[in-house]
Amino acid sequence: MTTNPHALSVFERLESEVRSYCRGWPAVFDRAQGARLTDEDGHSYLDFFAGAGSLNYGHNNPVLKRALIDYIERDGITHGLDMATTAKRAFLETFENVILRPRDLPYKVMFPGPTGTNAVESALKLARKVKGRESVVSFTNAFHGMSLGSLAVTGNAFKRAGAGIPLVHGTPMPFDNYFDGTVPDFLWFERLLEDQGSGLNKPAAVIVETVQGEGGINVARAEWLRALQDLCHRQDMLLIVDDIQMGCGRTGGFFSFEEAGIVPDIVTLSKSISGYGLPMSLCLFKGELDIWEPGEHNGTFRGNNPAFVTAAAALDAYWADGQMEKQTLARGEQVEQTLLAICAEEHPETEARVRGRGLVWGMQFPDGSRAAAVCARAFELGLLLETSGPEGEVAKVLPPLTITSEELDEGLQILSKAVRETG
Repeated sequence: MTTNPHALSVFERLESEVRSYCRGWPAVFDRAQGARLTDEDGHSYLDFFAGAGSLNYGHNNPVLKRALIDYIERDGITHGLDMATTAKRAFLETFENVILRPRDLPYKVMFPGPTGTNAVESALKLARKVKGRESVVSFTNAFHGMSLGSLAVTGNAFKRAGAGIPLVHGTPMPFDNYFDGTVPDFLWFERLLEDQGSGLNKPAAVIVETVQGEGGINVARAEWLRALQDLCHRQDMLLIVDDIQMGCGRTGGFFSFEEAGIVPDIVTLSKSISGYGLPMSLCLFKGELDIWEPGEHNGTFRGNNPAFVTAAAALDAYWADGQMEKQTLARGEQVEQTLLAICAEEHPETEARVRGRGLVWGMQFPDGSRAAAVCARAFELGLLLETSGPEGEVAKVLPPLTITSEELDEGLQILSKAVRETG
């Protein structure tokens, strides 16, 4: 599919060179519904990107759209800082009744600025305040955001370099299977904690993604996560789970850590918590950690009431009966089997590897150029895919959770063709 270069000229003339996604997808998008986008020339694209995970319920989900339109038409509050509003109350009550109570989770809810990185910043600040220590441990290939505190616990060298200043008070440790099973879990980490000559400052917290999305779809085993929680408890460190991309049902359960049976001290959510792609984020933490002073962490747009409306509608529509989790796991099996077939049966010469959980999957190629070529060809064939991993070597499959089985199969067949034609 081709786009008239003139249609993109204003973006190239006025928009900063920092833009990225539009370079891989040179189209001017105009409309979207469910798992499909349409550009201004009428070309249709299946979406295996889902707003980087912010559109778990698809584009312009009709249930959420109706709730939003009704709220706007009755002149409901749009901007509310942290004032009490009916929209915020409805969200909090729904979140408590549909998500927290059924899972017996003891969390208080904080509304930081409405981005994922701000949720991480607030989590780091709170952990340091509670423990009175500065150091936070993160993991190899982690991604936690683009502001300075979040970058300090992010692994990607290119993103870290953009800070322009030293990124301090963060210490990386090996993620699950970093040494391909040749080193016992946490051997290095625990040795440093116990050795008074290691030079490791006692950490306030450990921050982890149960599935590293930007890092290349690296999946932590449930037993590794349980051992990490145990280590944190024994060493008086808080456990922070960054569920910004993998929460809200992406891996099956509403929270990605449910499968491991752990209860983190702090959890960050953003992306799909609003359900509609509207900016919103949460920082959840155990009640005894709530030692904030009023206004100690705030933000002008933390009270995005339209997002509260669609968030409550999403919880009511998709999480009250347990069906969403079952459907996501079934769709995930469909993706896994097809990707394995692409790699092992149709195109063994690709040397690709498959990994994922729920409805987040990746095909790792030997180098980033091959993954980029696959994604570029997929776009030409009408499918949106992005790459991830430290060298961009993983083609990432991240469709809306509400995608139909037929749409999913259609997109996977396009992916198979893209792999075949770039071999």
